[in-house]
Amino acid sequence: MNHLLKVPLLAGRAFSSSARQLRNRVPEAQKLFQEDNGLPVHLKGGTRDVLLYRVTMTLTIAGTCYSLYWLLTASMPQKKA
Repeated sequence: MNHLLKVPLLAGRAFSSSARQLRNRVPEAQKLFQEDNGLPVHLKGGTRDVLLYRVTMTLTIAGTCYSLYWLLTASMPQKKA
């Protein structure tokens, strides 16, 4: 019976000791996003944000064009064989 009481105690120690202490980076992000540098907020994160934005816009435009192509193809009358 004594061993059943030790399990929660050991589990609690394992989780509390293995948890990493994370540094609060919110003030740094606030300074970055609030500075007046003329950039829109979705590009203030740097190169990674610019790349993500361009990939997203490319995929959106390509997908729209692809959809319009197939819509146009489907709306054309079928040739009789």
